[in-house]
Amino acid sequence: MKSSPRWFTATSEGHSKRYVERFRDLASSGADLDGEARLIDAMVERGSRILDAGCGTGRTAAALFARGHFVIGVDVDETLISAAREDHPGPTWIVADLVDLDLPALGYREPFDVVVAAGNVMAYVEAGTEVQVLTRLRLHLAAEGRAVIGFHTDRYAIADFDEHLTLAGFVLEQRFATWNLRPWQEQAEFAVSVLRLP
Repeated sequence: MKSSPRWFTATSEGHSKRYVERFRDLASSGADLDGEARLIDAMVERGSRILDAGCGTGRTAAALFARGHFVIGVDVDETLISAAREDHPGPTWIVADLVDLDLPALGYREPFDVVVAAGNVMAYVEAGTEVQVLTRLRLHLAAEGRAVIGFHTDRYAIADFDEHLTLAGFVLEQRFATWNLRPWQEQAEFAVSVLRLP
C-alpha cells in the first residue's frame, strides 16, 4: 500500500534537507541528542534487538548501536536515510513506509525487543493510517517486547492515540511527559507512551 505521509504532504519544499542540516548543526554544537536512546537502553539488556521506526537522520538508532544493540532504522524519506548512512555507519538503514512495514519479507525475521518511534513519527504518518502503522509495529515485536512512542500532543491528540493503540492490539503500560521520565499529567504538551502486548 502506498501512503502519503504528512512528512511530505504537510511540509514545504526542501524540508528534508533542512531537517538533515539542523541535526548536523546540533550535533556539531555538542547538543544532547541522546535522550530517547538513554531511556530505551535502560529498558533492555545489552545486545537487544531494536527497531527505530521513523528513524530520521539516525541519531537515536546510532546512539543505541553505540551502546551495544542490534539496531535497524527505517524511514520513508530517502534523503534522511542517506544522511543516516553517511553520518552513522553501523546500524542497518532501510527506506520503507511504516504503513506496510514488513521486515521479515526483507530477510530480517527475528522479532524486536523494542520498537521506538520518537520525534513525532506518528504525527507525520498519513492521516487515517495510525492504526495500521501501530499494527505493523506490533507485528515486529517479540512476545515480551515493548513499543515506545513519543509525540507532541497538539499534533496527535492523546485520546485518539489511546483509541488507536487499543485497536492495534496494544496495552498502555506506562506514560511519561518527557523522555527523561517526568510524570504524566493530563494536558501535558508531550507524551512518551510505553506499550506492550496483552
